[in-house]
Amino acid sequence: MAHEDSFLYALSSNNAWAGYKAHQNPNFFPKLASGQSPQILWLGCSDSRCPETTILGLQPGDVFVHRNIANIVSATDINTSAVIEFAVAHLRVAHIVLCGHSGCGGAIAALGGARLGGVLDTWLTPLRAVHRAHAEELDAIKDEKARAVRVAELNVQAGVEVLMANGVVQDAVRERGLEVHGCLFDIGSGRVRDLGVGTNKGGVRAGGSGEEVRGRHAQLVFRGGNASMAVR
Repeated sequence: MAHEDSFLYALSSNNAWAGYKAHQNPNFFPKLASGQSPQILWLGCSDSRCPETTILGLQPGDVFVHRNIANIVSATDINTSAVIEFAVAHLRVAHIVLCGHSGCGGAIAALGGARLGGVLDTWLTPLRAVHRAHAEELDAIKDEKARAVRVAELNVQAGVEVLMANGVVQDAVRERGLEVHGCLFDIGSGRVRDLGVGTNKGGVRAGGSGEEVRGRHAQLVFRGGNASMAVR
């Protein structure tokens, strides 16, 4: 597809999608327009291959979203902090999911150490710090792809630690059982893997029965260190 045609194609595709959804369920868009009550806050990477609602099999209105380069969560980033506060304190989401992914350009850049120039070097500073903190472990991994996946996992772990230190998140965890999950999306398989960090370490909540996050046409299930999808 020519570059000049991609936007027109997107508009045409949107028109077809909107028509299909309205035909499938005439109340879908009027209900969506009446307000939002998502159960999940998704903090992810801006990578075009990681569209959260699509990979979770959920629908518009199910996921509140913030994405940035390399899914970095920094306590000093007012943008991320504002999203977290609104989602937790006002939308009262039940889950925060911080999700990294395989083949992350930010992770690869942090491992390489080369300067990218401009604001990107500043933005990737926390990820480079993760690399330095775990240099011995990472240097022992000879496969470059595996090393990039591992630094992406460690980046999620570091981000979850920042989340767990956030006052708004702490209050919600204590007062109403908000759950925080660290995950990794494997682009090669399409699977989201629970890394077992956050409020339910190991991926199992108290009682071991698992937690369901219901969408309009599907449910995402966190259980036993894994997330599974059941279509309704």
